[in-house]
Amino acid sequence: MNNKQKIKIIKNGPYRVTGNVPLSEKIIVLKGNQYEYKDGEQLIGTDSYLLCRCGRSEKHPFCDGTHSKIKFDGTETASKKPFKERAEVFEGPEITLLDDGRCAYARFCHRNDGDAWELTENSDDEHLKEEAIIAAVECPAGRLLAVTKNNEEIEPKLEPSIEILQDEELNVSGPIYVKGYIPIESVDGVIYEVRNRQTLCRCGKSKIKPFCDSSHVRIKFRDKC
Repeated sequence: MNNKQKIKIIKNGPYRVTGNVPLSEKIIVLKGNQYEYKDGEQLIGTDSYLLCRCGRSEKHPFCDGTHSKIKFDGTETASKKPFKERAEVFEGPEITLLDDGRCAYARFCHRNDGDAWELTENSDDEHLKEEAIIAAVECPAGRLLAVTKNNEEIEPKLEPSIEILQDEELNVSGPIYVKGYIPIESVDGVIYEVRNRQTLCRCGKSKIKPFCDSSHVRIKFRDKC
């Protein structure tokens, strides 16, 4: 990551992305009893661009100024406490799972042999342990973190980038997936804890703005006709 890469939250407005952050669209698809991504539309990012936060732009994923017309209230309500202070701890025999509850309902925590919590509980089985780790590290929201008994945090190596998610199975448009430790700056200038995986709300209805809480599923948000 270069030191110019950042996402700045504009008061009652969009996300301003700077530093030439790569932008793409990914579609969540079901494969067996688990999920994977396939490539979506090609999106052209520039050195600096604005991403819609109110959910009403006619130029998704980019901002077109609609937030001003609808008097969008983008007040940030998410806790600024670090992940580990917010997370519940689930102890398994071979790994520990931390869970902060910020669910984007991407469902990558579900594997053919069970979900992340069941797999953690049965992690004395080497195969299920590996599946538990995959279930945790593939969570785009960063809700889940797998930790070894040697206190090693397991994170995938992700290049700084942004992916606009679409959900084929649910027929909804998902959040903004922020990868690779890109700083997110609040309206008041405070930098949220810099993390490898986070999802930002773009339907405008999250109760933990700026982060996704899966409200896009509840309201059946679609950014395309």
